[in-house]
Amino acid sequence: MLDIRWMRENRVALAEAMQKLNAPDAPWELALDLDERRRHLLTRVETLRAERNAGSKEVGQLFKNGQAEAANALKTRMSEIGSEIELLDAELRQVDADFTGAMLRIPNPPADEVPVAPDESGNVVTKEVGEKPVFDFTPLPHWDLGERLDIIDMERGAKIAGSRFYVLKGAGAKLQRALVNYFLDIHTSENGYEEVYPPFMVREEAMVGTGNLPKFGDTLYRDAEEDYWFIPTAEVPVTNLHREEILPAGTLPRYYVAHTPCFRREKVSAGKDVRGIKRVHQFEKVEMVKFVEPESGRAELESLVESAEKLAEALGLPYRRVLIATGDLSFVACMKYDIELWSAGCEEWLEVSSCSWFRDFQARRANIRYRTEEGKTEFVHTLNGSGLALPRVIIAILENYQQADGSVVVPEVLRPYMGGQEVIR
Repeated sequence: MLDIRWMRENRVALAEAMQKLNAPDAPWELALDLDERRRHLLTRVETLRAERNAGSKEVGQLFKNGQAEAANALKTRMSEIGSEIELLDAELRQVDADFTGAMLRIPNPPADEVPVAPDESGNVVTKEVGEKPVFDFTPLPHWDLGERLDIIDMERGAKIAGSRFYVLKGAGAKLQRALVNYFLDIHTSENGYEEVYPPFMVREEAMVGTGNLPKFGDTLYRDAEEDYWFIPTAEVPVTNLHREEILPAGTLPRYYVAHTPCFRREKVSAGKDVRGIKRVHQFEKVEMVKFVEPESGRAELESLVESAEKLAEALGLPYRRVLIATGDLSFVACMKYDIELWSAGCEEWLEVSSCSWFRDFQARRANIRYRTEEGKTEFVHTLNGSGLALPRVIIAILENYQQADGSVVVPEVLRPYMGGQEVIR
């Protein structure tokens, strides 16, 4: 959510930001109009209440002085004022609700560094590391490799839960567990993150706090009877750890990491995206979340991206960093980098991490503040990024480390987590 004071004072900049984001329907003008109406109503109500308070005291004095006629006339006026206040209060409640609804639908303006483009065609590759593997045979996509190695079972996944579900078996399940444990160990022992185990279902206000609601309600799963939403990423519960809190002075930055399942209504209906385990309704992910002071937000984004890149490098996988353009930027981020791994069988780059800086956009929605050394309270800046997302890391390992005989070499850093296993056959 944006600062309404900033919006009042920066109408031109706000309009330009919405244009850059291709967000012509963002109700920022409505929000400003409602804000003006709300302030007018508040002023009117306060004036009337002051008049009523003063009049109530005067009525008593008039009766005391024997001026009953004047006192009764003033009592009638006080009653009229009371009725007017009731009507204005009702209108104010509706205006407040409409104002909040409008504010929740206004995206975060992009940072100055973000390239301006209408869509993903404007994304900029800022870094590429590693050599793509060269094979003396035709590399297979992961869906063929997984079936031949008997480690990915799409047929039984569909039998159990429907399309876009799968079962990892044997070394496949072990590989995923190894990746999760390795990622968590690196983040907690080398990158300074505290591991947390959050709920996988949250209340509606938690989704609102991170910006998933109301904008993306149609992509989320929800319990039909109770107010529980299944998380699309650990970002939601971890960011809400400090909802409605004022963090003590000197306690920032705070880094958290969590491993959770993620549940999403993926809506891809055709093409190679529906093959294998690239786009599914349930998957595992390790997520990094940061709470920082505003002046360090940009630098913290850089370190967040580097933490994700470190994992790709350790796995020996070719990767690239992509700066996301305005037309492809998420609703909540002011700046975002994607980390993509090369997949030799699919012959494409696969996103395994989106590292985002939100400024105080989420903090305002979730009311997360901190106390400065001077004793003032300010909104924190939040950031998050995947570190990393599965199963696309599994795809990249299977396709880049495959051998001519159909086996797959296990990356060296994972072997201690797989009981010393060097090859999946």
